[in-house]
Amino acid sequence: MQPTTYVGLDVHAESITAAIISSEGQEVEVIELSSDLMKVRRLFRRLSDKGPVRACYEASGAGFVLQRVLSRDGFHCEVIAPSLIPRRPGDRRKTDRLDAIMLARLYRSGHLTPVHVPTEEHETLRRLLRLRTTYHSYCTATMHRISGILRNHGFVFTQGKSTWTKKHRQWLASLRQSLDGPLQTTLAIELEHLEYLEAQQHAMDAQLECFAHSDQFRVQTEALCCLRGVKSLTALTLLCEVDDVRRFASPRALMAYFGLVPSEHSSGNKEHRGSITKAGNIHVRRLLVEAAWNNRHRAGADLILNRRRQGQPPAVVAIALKAQHRLYKKFWHLDQRKHRHVAITAVARELCGFVWAILYQLQPTMN
Repeated sequence: MQPTTYVGLDVHAESITAAIISSEGQEVEVIELSSDLMKVRRLFRRLSDKGPVRACYEASGAGFVLQRVLSRDGFHCEVIAPSLIPRRPGDRRKTDRLDAIMLARLYRSGHLTPVHVPTEEHETLRRLLRLRTTYHSYCTATMHRISGILRNHGFVFTQGKSTWTKKHRQWLASLRQSLDGPLQTTLAIELEHLEYLEAQQHAMDAQLECFAHSDQFRVQTEALCCLRGVKSLTALTLLCEVDDVRRFASPRALMAYFGLVPSEHSSGNKEHRGSITKAGNIHVRRLLVEAAWNNRHRAGADLILNRRRQGQPPAVVAIALKAQHRLYKKFWHLDQRKHRHVAITAVARELCGFVWAILYQLQPTMN
């Protein structure tokens, strides 16, 4: 049987360093390549003549392009989580050559943790979802900036309790007409910029709604919308970030993936659990926390929620009803003893478990 060849790749925008080591030897061959993928493919074809080839590289801005190219050619290539690579505390040297050699040796010994590689369609949809989140933050920042500018010059909205309502926007429009000089120009430019950002966000929302109701995502999206606090955009984000729920053997594994499990530092007979790890996917963790705030209300009749549940599988509706009652009780039980943000984080962790249950329930249907 031919020995396996392990290849550690240090990938950059303009160069690729490959460290090659056999499963039976200790000698390492290092090759410097350009970023031309054809040269990498030729290297792997040459190595495959001697036996099976297994390669890896760190997840970075290079994305999954190289992994997909090598996989299409029939080669085994994995993308490694950089934060989980073992590193010696006293090691103060870092070069492309040393990084590639370290990857090859650790990959051969089985000490590296690969990340999940999404399909190209899921990855592009993730980009759009994250871009929409970015534009939402731009809108929020612009609103705060407009309010701050007016407040500094003594203009405070007093016609209602809430800002950025229809009445508040009418007040801004009238104020824009009555002001003059540099302040009028500043306000006009800021309002025009906000209008542009909101138009772009609305265009993305419309496009994402089409994706959410497409044949590929419709069943799972409508099922997740049975949960309180989860609508189409949140459901679509969950589906794109989770991708295949079978990757997670239990709800706790999904909670850990989103960084919602408590950190722990225990030794001997002493146990100490701290705040959540905040490891993993920050985008979904934020959405789950936002959705958790909706579960602080009494689990009573909800017309809109009941409409969403019509036509859904009984098992999915049962999970959603259980979540509705359990999360409400959990929030008020913890809110009496701990800070409200701690209680909401615990509710978000439980909500994550119900998301796993619904997706796992739908797994036979999706297959």
